[in-house]
Amino acid sequence: MPTVALAVVDGVLHYELSVAVEVFGADLAHIVDPWYDFSLCGSGPVRVGRFRLEPDHGLDHLARADTVIVPGWADTDREPPAELVEAVRAAHTAGARVASLCTGAFVLGAAGLLDGRRATTHWGHTRELARRHPATTVDPDVLYVDNGDVLTSAGKAAAMDLCLHLVRLDHGSAIANRIARRLVVPPHRDGGQAQFIATPVPAPGGHPLSDLFPWVLERLDQPLTVEDLARRARMSSRHLTRHFKHLTGTTPLQWLHAQRIRHAQELLETTDAGVDTVAAAAGMGTATTLRRHFQRSVGVPPDTYRRTFRP
Repeated sequence: MPTVALAVVDGVLHYELSVAVEVFGADLAHIVDPWYDFSLCGSGPVRVGRFRLEPDHGLDHLARADTVIVPGWADTDREPPAELVEAVRAAHTAGARVASLCTGAFVLGAAGLLDGRRATTHWGHTRELARRHPATTVDPDVLYVDNGDVLTSAGKAAAMDLCLHLVRLDHGSAIANRIARRLVVPPHRDGGQAQFIATPVPAPGGHPLSDLFPWVLERLDQPLTVEDLARRARMSSRHLTRHFKHLTGTTPLQWLHAQRIRHAQELLETTDAGVDTVAAAAGMGTATTLRRHFQRSVGVPPDTYRRTFRP
């Protein structure tokens, strides 16, 4: 019987923890037997949000499991507990497959398990994960990353995607599909978390481009160039690019492209306009051009995105 151990300490997120319990801790022997031998592992009683948990074993028990699940870590501004990091590292050294859910990736990073690997986490924390662990290739677009013995998932609902992926690896697609139907969730979701990422405009204030951003957003349907933006900002193209890098972390054209895609997303979410109309309003010209860039940026075609997000 495969064993799954869920690491629990004060400060983990209850949603991701409950997802793992629901998938691996439920009695599903009527679907496949044997299912998983599941346990909670912590150094003592744990406070998780408004809940209090009594672990089955100490953190040292993680090293005896086939698979170790690390749920989301609530406070990414501080390092996770050393005892948790050491127990996860020891479990991996002992041969366990280690999977993090959402910001649990910060625990794996602290344990050195992400060095030289590709990983992901909630899109709002990918930049910090990459800054803190420069030896890791952080992918902000995907729902999960499978490195074989080390797996990471994106935020919240992507925890379910990764848990079902683990079931698929262990028991096959047919069983994973049955579990998904039982939980009333899709067994596999198209695209990545890029479709959920907002592309905010820097807040107005005392920076040289504070007047330029709203001007551009009112003219996304027009064929704007870097020279147009520089002329409006009354600076050279090189100077404009320098300010864009500082404020947005990207180039003027990349930022403009992101705003066009975001505007197309808003129109697909809030209107019944055809894809041709959306393409023109977003400055993409034709439906073919919009579909190509939208698929590349968001991970799904415009029609699929609309079906997912249109009320």
